[in-house]
Amino acid sequence: MSSSPVTPAAPALLPMSAAARFAAVFYAPGKAFASLRGTTKWYSFVAPWLLISVFSVIYVATIGQKVGWQQVFENNMRMAGPSAAGRFDQMPPAQRAQALRTAVAFTKGFSYGFPLVSLVVLIIIGAVLLGTFNFGAGAQLDFKTSLAVVAYASLPDILKLVLAIATLFAGVSPDGFMIQNPVATNPGYFMDYTQHPALTSLLMRLDVFSLWSLVLMGVGFAAVSKMKRGTTMTVVFGWYIFVALVGAGWALLQG
Repeated sequence: MSSSPVTPAAPALLPMSAAARFAAVFYAPGKAFASLRGTTKWYSFVAPWLLISVFSVIYVATIGQKVGWQQVFENNMRMAGPSAAGRFDQMPPAQRAQALRTAVAFTKGFSYGFPLVSLVVLIIIGAVLLGTFNFGAGAQLDFKTSLAVVAYASLPDILKLVLAIATLFAGVSPDGFMIQNPVATNPGYFMDYTQHPALTSLLMRLDVFSLWSLVLMGVGFAAVSKMKRGTTMTVVFGWYIFVALVGAGWALLQG
């Protein structure tokens, strides 16, 4: 009496806590993101976002202590180009002093509000990639999974923040400190933004930690869907290149 062969069932994915997934993102990203498949809750993105937010607040507090917010504002003014600095210098002394106090306070407040800004950015990236994969590649993802993948893929930002904090404590030149690009993890760090704004903007995008996060996003979206990794990498890097070119064009116009 013959019996038909039994096809073995696919092994079930072991549940993974947020803490375990934090670590696995760095040494076994495929498994880390696969653990999100079918288990993602609407709040799954919160844990990585909160962890990044804690380090960003520490970074901002360190900037206030080691550099000072007026210096940060003045450095940002130089990046904005001579026209912005010229408008500021043309104000009457009393008006200029008031404008300076307001601008410094805004720079400080905006910097401390970075966790909210980063949340908005995560939501936008998650929504754009969700739409691209679902309508362009035929994936069947939901928003909570897309947002969770983007949030966990952003965890390398913590390492960059730690490196920036350590650099600030080691001692940096306040005049040359740029809050947007504090450490030499990209070629743009070694460029003079005021002389070559578009090129510097492009080279800043070649950041080690940003590229690492992009690779993790490609791995993550492939792990939570039936898409091939080549497809997800192409989409993720394609959008990044587009944003980099738009940013370079804007920097050229501003300069």
